[in-house]
Amino acid sequence: MHIMKKCLAAVLTVLAGAVVPAPSFAQSANEIFYPMLVTRTGPFASAASGVSSGQQDYFALLNAKGGIKGIKIRWEECEFEYKTPRALECYERYRGQWKIVYPNSTPAIFSLADRLNQDKVLGINVAGGRSDSSDGETFPYLSPVMLNFWAQAASTIRYIAQREGGEDKLKGKKIAFIHIDNAYGRQPFPIFDALAAKYGFEWKSWPLAWPALEQSAAWVDIARRFRADWAVQWNYGQSCSVPFTEMTRVGFPIEKFVGTLWCGSEEDIAPAGDLAKGYVSANFHGVGQDFPVIKEILDVVYKSGKGNMEKDRIGTVAYNRGVINGIIIAEAMRHAVEKFGMPLTGEKVRDGFRMIKLDKARLKELGAEGLMPELAFSPTYHGGVDGQLYQQWDGKKWKTISDWVAPYEDVVWNEIKKSAKAYREEVQQKK
Repeated sequence: MHIMKKCLAAVLTVLAGAVVPAPSFAQSANEIFYPMLVTRTGPFASAASGVSSGQQDYFALLNAKGGIKGIKIRWEECEFEYKTPRALECYERYRGQWKIVYPNSTPAIFSLADRLNQDKVLGINVAGGRSDSSDGETFPYLSPVMLNFWAQAASTIRYIAQREGGEDKLKGKKIAFIHIDNAYGRQPFPIFDALAAKYGFEWKSWPLAWPALEQSAAWVDIARRFRADWAVQWNYGQSCSVPFTEMTRVGFPIEKFVGTLWCGSEEDIAPAGDLAKGYVSANFHGVGQDFPVIKEILDVVYKSGKGNMEKDRIGTVAYNRGVINGIIIAEAMRHAVEKFGMPLTGEKVRDGFRMIKLDKARLKELGAEGLMPELAFSPTYHGGVDGQLYQQWDGKKWKTISDWVAPYEDVVWNEIKKSAKAYREEVQQKK
């Protein structure tokens, strides 16, 4: 009896911890089932919700126009609150149903990498994820799509150099880096190290414990002890708006403060009010509603009552970023349908992604000319080595204040090759 009780307890423990799989969704000939990882609650939802809704609105537009080659997309959300354990649960719940995975979370991509490789499903994290996954040969099922974090970090240093009057003016400067202490926030480290050695500036990290809402001590240290010449923030969601109050308290000048592109949406700075006026952040795409595809979404999707978010948020940075994500995912699916036919699999969509060529002509066809840069991928190049734009908040809207600022490509590619080689050797040792 005692043994039976122990066995029963063990079984119940396993069942209690098990992830209940989702019902099996059979794909019909005119439907692509697309599970979606979303963050609509918690401290990172302010911008992340716009990204998810923009993506859904683009799919709704495609469906209203007949879908992809007559095949409609049916999506279903799985909320994970930007919490990696929940992202893994969501993945397991829909395991076998994924065609492409976009979590909008670098920590989730790192944790999902092995499963994605096993299941032959491409994981993308536009302007995020693993920076070395630009190397498509080493990472066949991961992609940053555009602007990996190393390119972002290098572009940011080049922007600061331009503001200072040239790279030679960086010597002796102090750059503070305040960031969420996770895989996302730590990505720029090797690039900052390489460029500091090359140009003679000093940089220091201020890691913030999740969700990075407590920053008071860090800003006192940055302004009064380290005496930074520049500060760069690599936060997300609500944590992007915290520095404006803290900077004011310690007297750090906003004109010497630069934000990552993930701290550059209207939702990120609105809570700070007038304190955010003059703030500069990176970006990689157009802002506002004055693009054919955005206008078409308003005319077709919202006029028919099928929109997926508040109408007044259409055209924000986060929303437009979601539309761009939708375009990339739909293009990968389109190529897969044309080349391999239905039903779609992760491997087919991965190969479809590698066929994407978003040149000026194709962007014009999609109504995205001016909204996003030209992109092209291949089996060896999964994207990511790109430049950034810089935008400034005037108190009401973003104004682009720079041309494209390229990264130091030699430094970025050197780090990609070095990291990819180390990864291959690590994998080989495990075999």
